[in-house]
Amino acid sequence: MTSSVPAFKLQPQPQPPHLLTRPRLLRRLDEATEPVLVLSAPAGAGKTALLTEWSRGARARGACAWLSLDTHDNAPDRLWAGILHTLHRARPELPVRLDDGEWAVAARLGETLPALVSGLGAAEPLTLILDGLECITDPDAAGSLADFLTRLPPGLRVVVSTRHVPGRPFPALRARALIAELDQGDLAFTPGEAGALLTSLAGAVPSATASAAVYEATEGWAAGLCIMGRALARGADEAGTEESMARGGRAVTEYLAGEVFDRLTTEQRRFLLRTSVLQELSAGPCRALAGDRAVTLLRELSRTVQLLVPVAAEPPTYRRHRALSSLLAGLLASQGADRVAALHRSAAQWYSRQGRTTEAVRHWMLGGDESAAVASVLGAWEETLSAGRGEQVAQWLELLPHRTVAGDARLCVVSAMAALAAGAPETACRWLEVARLRRTGPQTVGEGSTVDAAADVAQAMACCLKGQVLAADRIGASAAAGTLPLTSWRALLCTARGAALLWTGRLGEAEELLGEATRDAHAAGHALALVRALGLRTLCALLAGHADLARVLGDEALAEITAVGLDRHFVAVPAYVGRAGVYLRDGKVEEAGRMLDAMDAALAGSPRADGEPHVCALGHFTRSVLERARGDTDAVHKARDAAQRAAARCESPGILAGLLARSGPRSPAPPAAPRPQDLSAGERRVLRALCGTLTLREIAAELYVSHNTVKTQVRAIFRKLGAHDRSEAVARARQCGVL
Repeated sequence: MTSSVPAFKLQPQPQPPHLLTRPRLLRRLDEATEPVLVLSAPAGAGKTALLTEWSRGARARGACAWLSLDTHDNAPDRLWAGILHTLHRARPELPVRLDDGEWAVAARLGETLPALVSGLGAAEPLTLILDGLECITDPDAAGSLADFLTRLPPGLRVVVSTRHVPGRPFPALRARALIAELDQGDLAFTPGEAGALLTSLAGAVPSATASAAVYEATEGWAAGLCIMGRALARGADEAGTEESMARGGRAVTEYLAGEVFDRLTTEQRRFLLRTSVLQELSAGPCRALAGDRAVTLLRELSRTVQLLVPVAAEPPTYRRHRALSSLLAGLLASQGADRVAALHRSAAQWYSRQGRTTEAVRHWMLGGDESAAVASVLGAWEETLSAGRGEQVAQWLELLPHRTVAGDARLCVVSAMAALAAGAPETACRWLEVARLRRTGPQTVGEGSTVDAAADVAQAMACCLKGQVLAADRIGASAAAGTLPLTSWRALLCTARGAALLWTGRLGEAEELLGEATRDAHAAGHALALVRALGLRTLCALLAGHADLARVLGDEALAEITAVGLDRHFVAVPAYVGRAGVYLRDGKVEEAGRMLDAMDAALAGSPRADGEPHVCALGHFTRSVLERARGDTDAVHKARDAAQRAAARCESPGILAGLLARSGPRSPAPPAAPRPQDLSAGERRVLRALCGTLTLREIAAELYVSHNTVKTQVRAIFRKLGAHDRSEAVARARQCGVL
């Protein structure tokens, strides 16, 4: 046998002069003291370039042997011929012969390796670099190299680079702390490094927009940055930059196709194409799209194609590198739109069966089945929202076209309920106005409630959250006269009506309704309604002077808040205020302070920062009592003023008026208010109509004027009263004596 090895494989190839030196990684290599060092990253990650630069410095500190591996070396005799040749170049005195007949694995393992290990151990320190270890897949070749790596003599370091996640013996070496590793995350360019490289390639500093776009597309991947940088060098202006970006993107795709995709098996390529419609790759959806071998293929490709980035360990879940996603999207699109849509629908069916509505809706829409997407939302919204995850429902609605949501009365009600769960009653009212215009018959929404009944419940809730408790009571009583056969809707309605009765001072009736709400919310598993009902019952008991009952209800509310994770939701505010009041009655000032701090945090997380007026007014009043106990006069005045401002937004301060009057608050400076004669007769008529629940269109019909006339007069009323919405306008008008 001849053991000749081409000379070009025994030394690193010259690198292009423009490549950026990477001191951050060179230091990592210098500082590693383990006998085995592995660089594992996908094609084009810069492994060879980094080792080439580092090997020059390594020679200055000791001998360095280099071997570039390729598929020709994928046999024991050729692999070891290459290793022995490069070692002899660095250590000619090694007692190992190269041309002594045919290769025999047993003989090499029994004779050559011990001699090699012994000879290396007696010599000066030496570094052996094996570049391209992914080419060695032959069991005998890989096994003999593994045996060598597990018994390296002192003074010998082996540095390997590979496109694959390395197998035996590297896990065992890792367990023995004998290996140092750099992976694709380590090798990725930082934004600063990427900017310096692009500047070097383009000959000028690229725009911040172009740099950000390139970095986002490449995720710091060296090959992608180099390709895009050269493309940018050809763009002279902004239009040229856009064309250069597109040209660079095509070049990156071609590189990936040749270096990664085309080297895969037919089965692996089919798997990647069929699953390319998924945002994340895990066993379930991959099996639904690519068959029973999907899990095996995913495991193989996650190891060999390191452009699949782990995002979760259990179950193993991956995302594709953006450049790979771009390549696969183009290849799949070439198979036709029908093919793409069919894959999206298959994915949507799997996600629907798993109850993963967000992914299901997205794939139904991408698959062109809008009706199935709507059905997914309508089937899942109520349970999700009742658990306090209203933001998910809002996300589903955003995935649907606006025309679809606005054209379906059921979806309008769902949108209103999502807005209410987020603490945005004004938005909810706008959706309810649209729902009434779109209703086409006895449609059901949620667990069987009609659109009309559900809209009435939502309207009562919205009025309550805006401080319009008289309207909430009136609308709620009307809705209760109808048929509400389902516990969740009854719980919501009883909570709204109970709140209205509470704030108007009818505490006994309020407790009765809120008790029914608690029962129905428990039965329906409606966490939002349950927390709110318990919190309001705590306030009701506190204001009625039943401190023991308030303490029990408050503790129950807080336990439920913790159990369902609603501590930062505005529905928790009544419970916090009520429990703070009980603590103050018990003389526990610091505990009360923690409750009020929790109240502030919950309000800060709501889109409506000023919160529900009645609850906020009582909360600020409680804060003033707390600060009086602490002796902080300035804080007392501040809390009193905040309570007065919140009470001014209430349609009927009711029981709050007596509390605030008895507390002796500092009188705020009178606001600049209009006199009655400042409003025209038409504006005063519209202002009186704004006190009710009529929409602007309905007000126009009642007054026999056009809709535009009413809108113009409403804007004038808001301007003259210094108000931002109708509830604030009514409150300001009453405060100033205009009403």
